[in-house]
Amino acid sequence: MGISHYIKEIGRGKDGARPLSREQATDLLGQVLDGTVTDLEVGAFCLAMRIKGETPDEMAGFLDAVRSRMNLVPGSGQPVVVLPSYNGARKLPLLTPLLAMLLAREGLAVLIHGTPTENSRIFISEVLEAVNIRARAAIECIAPSEVAYLPTEVLCPALKRLLDVRRVVGLRNPAHSLVKLMNPCIGKALIVSSYTHPEYAVSMAQTFELTHTNALLLRGTEGEVVADARRMPQMDAFINGQRQRLQEAQAGTLKDLPDLPKTTDAASTAAYIRSVMAGQHPVPASIAMQVEHILRLVKQL
Repeated sequence: MGISHYIKEIGRGKDGARPLSREQATDLLGQVLDGTVTDLEVGAFCLAMRIKGETPDEMAGFLDAVRSRMNLVPGSGQPVVVLPSYNGARKLPLLTPLLAMLLAREGLAVLIHGTPTENSRIFISEVLEAVNIRARAAIECIAPSEVAYLPTEVLCPALKRLLDVRRVVGLRNPAHSLVKLMNPCIGKALIVSSYTHPEYAVSMAQTFELTHTNALLLRGTEGEVVADARRMPQMDAFINGQRQRLQEAQAGTLKDLPDLPKTTDAASTAAYIRSVMAGQHPVPASIAMQVEHILRLVKQL
């Protein structure tokens, strides 16, 4: 069938492009993920969406297409906290594993999924390896008090291929937003998601509302879902899509700043995480607050 007729609608520029319905978006991305379209069409789709931007209906349709092709994580009767990790560390240490380990210590089942998306940052797989959390090669239940890491290619190989288009064209595409919104679990789950720019906060919130998702949304650390250890960000909850403000942002830096590693390499980051878990360093206040909010939200599921 092809997707040229969709590209014609979304590729008319920022002002001339027309939005797709949820059903159209599902069909479009489904064809892309199934590999039934040409590389040229995939590139055109990615560039057109980058210029136009995604509507909530389009994102909902894209999520429908991904979920129907994903290897879903079976439920164990307990909610799973889902931490997507795709931005990595640029200037600040990658503390998403610390958030995961703190949640697991409280008895929660935690799923981290991610993959490297460029070559110049430290990514989740490197830090997890340094704290002895190995990537899983197969889909299994996640037990309470356990942190599991599933590379994107294990959850959905086609989605991994779409993410890798960035390495060729140099620009993000809808897949980079999808991975922060998707629920890879069959049972109850709380998606912890983050944004880097205010406009994404609006569109992501609208998508969570439209798809009746359980989520915590905040401006994280360089796009990662863990709260910036130097600041107290705004945090919004979504329970079955219903939004509530949990935490107001505090202006400026926190009064008591944590003694963070001076470099972002995996070994230094892992050493800091181990020291926090051992009580040798305090949990950064913003991350401790994020853990408290997540614990309260999980009880509502």
